Amino acid sequence: SASRSFSITVQNDAPSNHFNTVLYTGNGGTQSITGLNFSPGLVWIKNRTGYFNLLFDSVRGVNKWLSSNGTYAEGNIASSLTSFDSNGFSLGTDPNGSDSGWNRNGEAHVAWNFKAGGPAVANTDGTINSQVSANNTLGFSIVSFTGTSSNVSVGHGLDAAPELFIIKTLSTDNWWAYTTAIDGTMDYLVLNSTVAAGNGTQSLPTSSVFYQNQTNASIAYCFTSKPGFSKVGSYTGNGSASGPIVQTGFEPAMIIAKRTDAGSSNWFIWDNKRDLTNPNGTFLLPNNSNAESNLDAYGMNFLSNGFSVNSSDIQLNANGGAYLYLAIAAVKSK
Repeated sequence: SASRSFSITVQNDAPSNHFNTVLYTGNGGTQSITGLNFSPGLVWIKNRTGYFNLLFDSVRGVNKWLSSNGTYAEGNIASSLTSFDSNGFSLGTDPNGSDSGWNRNGEAHVAWNFKAGGPAVANTDGTINSQVSANNTLGFSIVSFTGTSSNVSVGHGLDAAPELFIIKTLSTDNWWAYTTAIDGTMDYLVLNSTVAAGNGTQSLPTSSVFYQNQTNASIAYCFTSKPGFSKVGSYTGNGSASGPIVQTGFEPAMIIAKRTDAGSSNWFIWDNKRDLTNPNGTFLLPNNSNAESNLDAYGMNFLSNGFSVNSSDIQLNANGGAYLYLAIAAVKSK
């Protein structure tokens, strides 16, 4: 039987034991970022004044970053993220040059931290072997594999089919975001682009594998909805400044959203640490290196049981428009 990564399932567990956002000011040198209740498997860092979105994960290892705002190959900088710690992570010297952004002196940064399943283990569920670190409480896994051809299966380590899985080769290529949450079929988006969704050619994922078209060494971040912890879903816009109310079953800590039925629409990220009031209009763009913007007309209202869209902009709430979202819990509903 296939090896699986250890899955943590604890009754009455707190969402903050599995995801949390931390804010910090860069010092240009070395520093440890603390304040988590866990050792993160995925650390997504964004300098709030500009520079790349930088994604580090424990499966690929320290120093190795990928950037969601381009097709860049994996970078390896010894002084970037230097360790995944028991309650956070440590950073090295940031040169404050163009190829930086994790610890620039005096500048504000945000890090979105996802708990995975600890050290990766071999998974042989698919026709391609993979290395997997999975957290089935959060519904999140990190999968490393080397593709060989189209529509070949890869074990993901989750106990349910991923509703969103984002694949990036370690060489120059797009970030392919595959989802079944739009209409139940296999659709794809591009995390580093504003293009609309297309119809995927792969088979639908199962509770043990997803199917992929890569032919290079790749990393995948997989998400499936878990009550009280995470939700992958979709909503339909109404074109009003008082947009639709979306029920997730929890108060969000973070929301990622993207229009799927039309192009020229950014991906957006909001969280409950950079903006503490409704509407939460402080957003960053995964597909763009732009500085943080604070515009309530592009905001979300974070509610005790979900969120509502506070925008009539077509990127977030066109009348009849279709939208994908990933929400991670801050507090479970009573």
